[in-house]
Amino acid sequence: MTGVNDKLYIAGISSTKLGKRPDASVKQMVREAVEAALADAGASVGDIDAAWFSNTRQPMLEGQNTVRGQIALRPLGFESVPVVNIENACASGSSALIQAMAHLRAGMADIALVVGAEKMVFPDRPEAMAAAFEGGTDIHDMEATKAFVRSLGGDADDESAGKRSIFMDLYAAQARAHMDRFGTTQKDFAAVAAKNHTHARHNPLAQYRDPMSAEEVLADKPIAFPFTRSMCAPLSDGAAAAVVCNAAGLARLAEAKPRALTIRASTLRSGVDRETGEFERHIGRLTALAAYEEAGLGPEDIDCIEVHDATAYAEVQQIENLGLAEPGTVGARLAEGDFALGGRQPVNASGGLLSKGHPVGATGIIQLHDLAVQLRGEAGNGQVDGARIGLAENGGGFLRGEEAATVVTILEKGSAR
Repeated sequence: MTGVNDKLYIAGISSTKLGKRPDASVKQMVREAVEAALADAGASVGDIDAAWFSNTRQPMLEGQNTVRGQIALRPLGFESVPVVNIENACASGSSALIQAMAHLRAGMADIALVVGAEKMVFPDRPEAMAAAFEGGTDIHDMEATKAFVRSLGGDADDESAGKRSIFMDLYAAQARAHMDRFGTTQKDFAAVAAKNHTHARHNPLAQYRDPMSAEEVLADKPIAFPFTRSMCAPLSDGAAAAVVCNAAGLARLAEAKPRALTIRASTLRSGVDRETGEFERHIGRLTALAAYEEAGLGPEDIDCIEVHDATAYAEVQQIENLGLAEPGTVGARLAEGDFALGGRQPVNASGGLLSKGHPVGATGIIQLHDLAVQLRGEAGNGQVDGARIGLAENGGGFLRGEEAATVVTILEKGSAR
């Protein structure tokens, strides 16, 4: 039986190409991702003892309110094994991993499958696509959410700004507060976006792969100050899957062992009520500290990082939360190249959500796939030299001034330690 301190592994992992895929259904993208993950692990459907399925948009945009995982996986031959459906906003995929890990540690399975899939783009339903985002906040108290934006000097009802979701107003308000307190500039956010768009040219699965300069980012279409369009993650379709196991499961998957990754930590937290300026109590900071403690590591030990850059400001915020830079210093560190490929600790070498794409229910697993590519040394011209330890931060929803849920996962190259 596996215990709470026993090692768990990612034996196989995959991601589909991300982008606007009007002709691809959720079932089709799930098939792509699952078959590739099983092949990566040298596993078959019959090896899987339990499965978790992450999705947020099917109820709202397709009317598939329940049993989404069973419906997506049955055509692939998954019968009888338990399938659990999970939703935790943008942190759904990483939350599904947490659930699968608990199942393995409880001794209820040796090998589990974690799947995330999202179809967000429906050209004939633009209003429904936009309304789906509001469900990531408290829909019974939207006025409080808008009041938070106004309290930081913004206007969630400003029709002169670019077409956007409420989340762009929320991030923009926090970005302006950061600018006021620390002197961060719009050019700093443009530098984040330019870095990630340039990184994405090396990622064949990214939605957008055209490099951009900071000047081009600043000249893009305004959305909500200080953001332009290329500082905001796009709507995306895509799926990802991971085969997760304990030591007994890895022994059954002999082909996977040389490329398996050890899960050093994976921690889920919910937000807290705090003052806007209490950055030390931010959900991202508290989750990171818990993950470092679980892994027995610190920020200085991390070689490559994938953060939830739904906007360029979000990357700045999470770099600070993860302890990679002191608050207010990220702009200068970006100018020095510390967080770019070839720098001290590359952040979002995949292109991040800004350029790679953000299919909400799959994003948490996609980030782990990005880390796996790095830790296995398979990133080609986008490789982080000597990558051995990788970290992913995945946040979801918004409640009372911060994300409603955040997961920080730390992976290590290899399966023996």
